[in-house]
Amino acid sequence: MGIFKKIGNALKKTREALARRIDSLLSHGELDDDFYDELTDILISCDIGVRTSMDIVDSLRTRARKNKLRSAEDVKNELKTILKEEFSQADEIEIEYPAIITIIGVNGVGKTTTLGKLARYFKNQKKEVTLVAGDTFRAAASSQLTEWAERTKTRIIKHSEGADAAAVVYDGISSARAKKTDVLLVDTAGRLHTKTNLMEELKKIDKVINREYPEAHKYNFIVLDATTGQNALNQINAFSEFVTLDGIILTKLDGTAKGGVVVAIEKEYHLPVVFIGVGEGVDDLEKFDYNEFIDNLF
Repeated sequence: MGIFKKIGNALKKTREALARRIDSLLSHGELDDDFYDELTDILISCDIGVRTSMDIVDSLRTRARKNKLRSAEDVKNELKTILKEEFSQADEIEIEYPAIITIIGVNGVGKTTTLGKLARYFKNQKKEVTLVAGDTFRAAASSQLTEWAERTKTRIIKHSEGADAAAVVYDGISSARAKKTDVLLVDTAGRLHTKTNLMEELKKIDKVINREYPEAHKYNFIVLDATTGQNALNQINAFSEFVTLDGIILTKLDGTAKGGVVVAIEKEYHLPVVFIGVGEGVDDLEKFDYNEFIDNLF
């Protein structure tokens, strides 16, 4: 299955929720104030966000009047143009090597599974990959990552449960430098911003990476569950207080009608979505393309 079709399938629930309601709205009358109010509600319901939805509708109102838009197709095309021109403000990330990618986020978003899929993705790019089992807090986290290492035929560096996560990362860096590894993928414990000790651990891991491997290209990617909608924005805000976030990996996009949260993320944080999960298979992780995403949204 091609990437365009995969993303289209992943956005099926969001597209059906959005397109069906917009088509129904457009079939009932003129582009008047009631129309724009209801359109705002539709966009908000798909988790595009209140402020972002209002900005989109204000732009559409201005352009519809100027260009004399009437048909449903014209309105949807203009919406796509607005979203592409005004709301894709994050710079696309091109990963450079050697790379250290640290995966962070709250519990249950799929960080360890995402690491396994990332290992497969980079190995498909003919890169040498090593996994670092930096989640020493959760029981069985290391064994789960080991299963992914075996499944993707990837090296793994791990310590015993309860070990110092920064020490595991230190050993991972030593191994990566010795073996000239292209990509070091670092797992971390799931945490909430209220867990001060775990947040401080993230800062310690960041410090070790900067000190021990200054020549590497470093990326902190936060994994967000698309089904949580606007709560994803709260997670970005909380984690960015402790570490610099470079990008987002959005999981479970295929299981939600709230895919519009991507637009809110781009608008409010200018933080790029780098990868998206488009299914449960090991190969169901794709580089994110904002224009392609918008083309599949309606």
